[in-house]
Amino acid sequence: MIELGQSNPQAPAGDLIKDATDQTFMVDVIEASQEVPVIVDFWAPWCGPCKTLGPQLEAAVQAAGGKVRMVKVNVDENQAVAGQLRVQSIPTVYAFFQGQPVDGFQGAVPQSQITEFVTKLAGMAGDGGLSEAIEAAEEMLGQGAVADAAQTFAAILGEDPANAAAMGGLARAHIAMGQLDQAEALLNTAPPEIATAAEIEAARAQLDLARQAENAGPLTDLAAAVEADPADHQARFDYANALHAAGEVEAAVDQLLELFRRDREWNDGAAKTQLFTIFDALKPQDPIALNGRRKLSSMIFA
Repeated sequence: MIELGQSNPQAPAGDLIKDATDQTFMVDVIEASQEVPVIVDFWAPWCGPCKTLGPQLEAAVQAAGGKVRMVKVNVDENQAVAGQLRVQSIPTVYAFFQGQPVDGFQGAVPQSQITEFVTKLAGMAGDGGLSEAIEAAEEMLGQGAVADAAQTFAAILGEDPANAAAMGGLARAHIAMGQLDQAEALLNTAPPEIATAAEIEAARAQLDLARQAENAGPLTDLAAAVEADPADHQARFDYANALHAAGEVEAAVDQLLELFRRDREWNDGAAKTQLFTIFDALKPQDPIALNGRRKLSSMIFA
């Protein structure tokens, strides 16, 4: 099991938003920004737009989950810092990262711009090593260390519940362990913002194929049926499913392509539908998917 969240320490919840003064600005902003981006909101009690912008910024910072901090500076009480940064009107917002100003804006702005501003800053801090953890988990899964991969994917989801790559990976680990019901239950809990992500759709496609594999017939019998009657479309379709269940993905694709060539409309286009399911379950750059899509396209547009 690998350690998560080590490369970019995040602020404790209580330290995300604080008031700063001329005396504490160096520690609260310049030094703190060495770890994560720090937003500085210059405001005053008499400023009407500040009363709207401030809470909007605070909400966006809280939603970033520790990847960004916020410091509020009352310009009436802390004129030295405001003067050094040439703050001429309020609200004025600056963002610091690694001790340097990296972005900012003046005046009230729409909520969408605030969200975009904070999201951009959060991205500067990285993801706390989650990307590296996902790569490691994928390698474990590929090498057959399925239980370790599942544990790592689950740990990533514990830190980032809306991580589509981790949720899709954990579902695929369940599938590899034959835990199809657990995989389906997990995918059904995907947050709306990632429910249609490519990683989730790929896991759903693998689940569909795994369900079909449970009912796949004996390879030798199906191969004999196809050889005895090449026009037996159902036998060829079943043979393709059995090949896929046995791990012979390319051979399964070839059989489905042959079925499509013989009768593309058979069983409401079942061959094409099954091909797309297989392609979706594979990684986008997988040679089998690339070659299969190319061959299918040449048949469709011939």
